[in-house]
Amino acid sequence: MTDRDPALAWPAPAKLNLMLRVVGRRPDGYHELQTVFQFIEHGDRLWFDVREDGAVRRLDALAGVAEDDDLTVRAARALQRATGCRLGVDIRCEKNLPMGGGLGGGSSDAATTLVALNRLWGTGLDEEALSALALPLGADVPVFVRGRAAWGEGVGERLEPVELPEPWYLVLAPPCSVSTRDVFCHPELTRDSQPITLADFLSGDVTNDCLPVVRRDYPEVESALDWLSAWGGGRLTGTGACVFAVFDDEACALKALSRAPARMRGFVARGLNRSPVLDRLNQG
Repeated sequence: MTDRDPALAWPAPAKLNLMLRVVGRRPDGYHELQTVFQFIEHGDRLWFDVREDGAVRRLDALAGVAEDDDLTVRAARALQRATGCRLGVDIRCEKNLPMGGGLGGGSSDAATTLVALNRLWGTGLDEEALSALALPLGADVPVFVRGRAAWGEGVGERLEPVELPEPWYLVLAPPCSVSTRDVFCHPELTRDSQPITLADFLSGDVTNDCLPVVRRDYPEVESALDWLSAWGGGRLTGTGACVFAVFDDEACALKALSRAPARMRGFVARGLNRSPVLDRLNQG
C-alpha cells in the first residue's frame, strides 16, 4: 500500500481559463466556446494501489459526491471497459482544490486517473485514445490528459497547444460554489460573441462572457473581483467562483495575498505550459 507516500503521488494540477468566449449554441444545448487553458503549480494529489480483483474503490469520501459519481471512479471504470482490463484499484485523493471553483479539480483528478492507470495497468492507450475516453467524463478532461497549455474551441475539446508566458498568479477562492450548468442556462448569458484569434488574445483580449452573470448572482465573487482591481484587475476562471490576478514575480503576488481581507482564502502559484502529470509519467 502507498499509505500516501509523497514520492508515489500523482499530481492533478489546477487550470485557469485565461479567456472564455461563448460564440454560439448548438442544437444539443451545449455552447460553442473559445478559451485558453493554462495549468498552475497547485492542485490535488492522488495515490493508486492496483488490485488483482478488478474492484475500483475510492478510499476518501468526497462531501456530496457518491462513490459511483466520483470522476476518478468513473474514469477508472471507463478505462477498464475500453480495454478489457481485469485489474482494479484503490484510489486516494488529497483535495486541495475547491469544488465549483472553476479550477478544474474534478476534471484534473479524472485525467490523472486515466493517465496513471493506463501506465499502472499496462493498458497501453496512446494520447489520442485516452483523450477520446476522457471527453464523455467532462469537456475539460481532455486538456488535462494532453497536459499542454492550449487554445480550445468547440465545447473546449478541440485543442491547439500554445506557448504562453508563465507568470505568477494570485488566486482567490470566494466562500461559494458556482454551478457551471446554472451559468450556461442563465437567460442573460451572452451567447453570440464574435470569435477572435489567438493573436487577439495575445494582444490583450481576455474577455470572459460568464463574468457579468457571475458578478450579478454571486456577491462573494464580485467582492473578490473588486478587491483584486487594486492589483491590476481581477479575472474569472471558467464560470468561477475562483478569480485571479497576474503578477510578474512571486514576491509581488505574495505581498498582495498578505493584504487580502481575512475572509478571502487564496494562494499564489506559477503558470505552467506543461502539466506536472507528464513529468510524473516520465518518472515511471
